[in-house]
Amino acid sequence: MTDHTIQGVSVSIVVPVYRSEAILPHLVAKVQEAMAGSGLGYELILVNDVSPDGSWEVIKRLAAEHNFVRGVCLSKNVGQHNATMAGLGQVRGGVVIVMDDDLQHPPQAILKLVDSIKSGHDVCYTRYAHRQHAAWKKLGSWFNDRVATLLLNKPAGLYLSSFKAMHRRVVDEVVKYDGPYAYVDGLILDVTRNIDVLTIEHQARFAGEGNYNLRRSLSLWLKMATSFSVVPLRIATVLGLSITALSLIIGVAIILRKLSHPDLASGWVSLIVSILFVGGMQTFCLGLLGEYLGRAYLKINKKPQFVIREKT
Repeated sequence: MTDHTIQGVSVSIVVPVYRSEAILPHLVAKVQEAMAGSGLGYELILVNDVSPDGSWEVIKRLAAEHNFVRGVCLSKNVGQHNATMAGLGQVRGGVVIVMDDDLQHPPQAILKLVDSIKSGHDVCYTRYAHRQHAAWKKLGSWFNDRVATLLLNKPAGLYLSSFKAMHRRVVDEVVKYDGPYAYVDGLILDVTRNIDVLTIEHQARFAGEGNYNLRRSLSLWLKMATSFSVVPLRIATVLGLSITALSLIIGVAIILRKLSHPDLASGWVSLIVSILFVGGMQTFCLGLLGEYLGRAYLKINKKPQFVIREKT
């Protein structure tokens, strides 16, 4: 593996932080314990996504106490993936780990991820043996996995976990993306298919509740669907052509039936249903097109992914 280390740092660990004031000291201690005795220089980059609690004050304190901890504070909340991009832009190591701040990702698996990258893989994702998530999140992940396979040409069976390792050359390509709506996994799949998978135990959240609700999950899904694939537009085109063809067939059938039965009364209900159905499909396709145009407009106007306000 080509050496990309800077200032003796071999491994960079990026963690976006939101509502984790009580967890951060334990996270730092667990990472330090996991890396002890490895002989690897490492850094832990904690990116404060404008958490409403005292997370940034805790990060500054931990950075003062531990020389491997670095803090990045953003000027506004930008979401997990954009915050991750902010951290990736600060890394100095040859191997980069991305993990959550809730200790559901076991830090003791970090060295196994590092070994996978050193063995020649560009990226190593983790797969959970027993997921500690609510049923609706599991269902949402299943749906997201199927959609990602279709839209991003994701290898079947690959779970796009937020706990992963990347070679520095992959990170250098990922951070070139300057669009306002980043989807890190989509960017990774654009760069490489040399991907390994590591099975780990998914732990219960250390404290508090998860930050991803239904609204944020849907927003993330829209990022994936409309920022890294034109498949939804093609589906809309196929739907439009199909409805047009179906309308022509039904129209011919109605004309033929009217000619053979002149006294047949026209159906009011079927007419209204047809109008509502076609109108609904038109509205859906216009909304989909507007989503693409809106994202293109924001990128042209250089809407930033993030703005860094302060660093330790």
